[in-house]
Order: sequence, then C-alpha cells, then structure tokens
Amino acid sequence: MNEIKRWCPPLRPIRFHGTKDERMEFVAEHLNPAKERTWDVLVTTYEVANMEKKALEKIVWHYLIIDEAHRIKNEDSQFSKTVRMLRTKHRLLITGTPLQNNLHELWALLNFLLPDIFGSSEQFDRSEEHTSELQS
Repeated sequence: MNEIKRWCPPLRPIRFHGTKDERMEFVAEHLNPAKERTWDVLVTTYEVANMEKKALEKIVWHYLIIDEAHRIKNEDSQFSKTVRMLRTKHRLLITGTPLQNNLHELWALLNFLLPDIFGSSEQFDRSEEHTSELQS
C-alpha cells in the first residue's frame, strides 16, 4: 500500500484482508459488481486470494500483478490454480527467486503469462530430459 501511494499517488488502493466477517463485509462493499468502484488497485495476500477466489473471479481485472511469483512455478499449487481462474487483460510476474535450472518451472510461469503460446509443457519437459541425458 505504501509503495503504491509513493510511486503512483493518483491510484486509489484498497487492502483486502481481515477476519472472515471482515472479508464478507469487504466483498459486499467493494467487490459487488452492481456498485460503483471507489478503488483502482486491490492489494491482498496469497492466502486471502485462495480463500476469497469466488469473489475475485467475478471481476474482469485489467492487470494482475503477482509479487513473489515463484509461488506459481508449480501449476498444481492452490495459489496457481486460483490465479489461473481469474479473468485478466494483462499479467505481470515479479520474482527474485531463480528457477533452479528447471525448465518445467519456467514453462509454468510462461504458461501463466501466455497460455495460448505455452499451452503444453510437453516440449519443455522433453528438452529437460534431453539435457539431462547429455549431462550424464
């Protein structure tokens, strides 16, 4: 929230967090499609996104920006499944964690960003197997 206010002061961020009751109230007040939006940026955590995925799915997001994006390098993780269900126009991944020389992890990130281009991990997985054979 501080970084948004510091670097993009015209944007109106809101924080989606709290107890179950607080989140229910937040959803009714801020994520109701019938209500006019009073915010530009929604900031939340991985855990809240997983718990409140039904409410988040109702919105067509202009941008989805994921910090610590290495958390979706496993396409079967709960968070990866959650964000893949969201309808987005643009996606941005931010991570400082290396991919451990694993091509499948790279594919998972590319598939999230460009699913039409990187639809199948098969070619990546075959390339990794071929590389392992060459190293042996």
